[in-house]
Amino acid sequence: MNPPNSGAQPVPFNQRLALLLAMAMFVLVVDTSIMNVSISAVVKDINSTVSDLQATIALEALVSAAFILIGGKVGDLIGRKRAYILGLCGYAVGAIAMTVAQSIVPILICWALIGGLGASLLLPAMQSLIHGNFDGDARTRVYALVGASAAIAAAVGPLLGGFITTFLSWRVAFLLEAVIIAVVLSGIKIVHDVPYTGPREFDVVGSVFSVVGMGGVVLGILVWQEGGEAVGALIIVGAAGLVSLFYWLARRERLHKPTLLDPGLFRSHAFRLGATQQMLQQIALGGTMIVLPIYLQMVLEYNALQAGLSISPLSLSMFAIALLAGKMSGARRPASIIRWGFILLMAGLLAVLPVVPRADSGWWLLVPMVIAGCGLGLLVSQLNNYTLSPISDERVSEAAGVNSAAGSFGLSFGLAFAGAIMLASLSIIFTSLATSSTVLPPAEQQQVAQVLEEDAQVLSNTQLAELLAGQTPEIQAEIIRINTEARPISLQIGLLIPILASATGLLISFRMMRLPDPKPSGTGGGTVLG
Repeated sequence: MNPPNSGAQPVPFNQRLALLLAMAMFVLVVDTSIMNVSISAVVKDINSTVSDLQATIALEALVSAAFILIGGKVGDLIGRKRAYILGLCGYAVGAIAMTVAQSIVPILICWALIGGLGASLLLPAMQSLIHGNFDGDARTRVYALVGASAAIAAAVGPLLGGFITTFLSWRVAFLLEAVIIAVVLSGIKIVHDVPYTGPREFDVVGSVFSVVGMGGVVLGILVWQEGGEAVGALIIVGAAGLVSLFYWLARRERLHKPTLLDPGLFRSHAFRLGATQQMLQQIALGGTMIVLPIYLQMVLEYNALQAGLSISPLSLSMFAIALLAGKMSGARRPASIIRWGFILLMAGLLAVLPVVPRADSGWWLLVPMVIAGCGLGLLVSQLNNYTLSPISDERVSEAAGVNSAAGSFGLSFGLAFAGAIMLASLSIIFTSLATSSTVLPPAEQQQVAQVLEEDAQVLSNTQLAELLAGQTPEIQAEIIRINTEARPISLQIGLLIPILASATGLLISFRMMRLPDPKPSGTGGGTVLG
């Protein structure tokens, strides 16, 4: 393993290096998607349970989130390139374990724990290496390419995983992951390390606070997503950990002692606004990616493949626009491109609202998804570079960790909150329509409302009709009518979460327009902008 190359200089746009970094990001994002769509097949093959696999997936997300801030600091101490390699190897261990596992134990240890720790090392290190290996327009293009790669992975992951699982085996999908990682590692020699010259003392107390803070908040969101209890208590513990981390960092800074994170990062307007916009973009993306597939599968009765194809215009347009905007970014201010990104994202999501009650196929979503995808593409092309470009090499791992944590939190929050709002509103609307029905007997109205609340939210009309086979035709027709009317309304309510996130991002973009554009730090003497 090569030692840190303290004399390395940023290279011009190296297409092979950019592609390898994009492939690494693709594997990172697609990994969980493949696991999600393969749950049933994995459970059957290893003789486990769905709850065990769901807990394993939650554990991987929890570990990567809880240790991501520490992962950035570890990359400083051992070398960003070495952390990048270890992160990829952690993912490779998880992928290989999935190809040979015969029980839940190796999946839990290798895929969830080792893979989660690999993600916490890989994300900050990758962004640090982009920062140090590219400069100017080349850096902007690579950030855009890597962001677009993540978008494609999020979209094609379920399709790819479902196809391979159906026609080959879920083990083949994870074996292909390991092959891609091997290809990425084969080009490691062209990656120049980014030197770190700051203090090398490890902030143990700050690390504990970061684990408690990030872990508590993300665990609360995961429990909420699964309908568990004590959600509020977990989030409060996480919030207390983050507040404690903030005060601890400020205290260490006053005493001129090394910190896990430099509090000065948060005094940078560009960094603070950029990380916030990253979180809002991911909330909008996560909310959209949970609400629309539920709608397509419940209302239009699409299978996972058809639902994925219906949403694919969003990711494809996002990918294309991200690449195009990355190449042409010099013509406009980054803040202006970000503002237009949120305008298009909000316009596309708003366009879905009137379509929902009328749509009888996924084609109705084509134009709104393209508009929203173009907005996301503009955001992906700019936000990472806007946030991290003015950061010095010495602090870039810390900044990348915070930026990645903001994005991961936003995605988790969007998935959980939009889905929860959609299903909660569905239950309320079910109850309201059932109790106001003139067809259902009064004695049965509450019973029907309860059954719909508990079961119909995950059933199509066809599946619901099978459950109602013993009822009279009039009651069957009335319950299906209630089911049909309630679901589009609940989808519209669920979409308000990503719409509000994009509207908030639009408002913040006007603040960004009033600030000077962040100036790239270069790779040797840059400073955090104030």
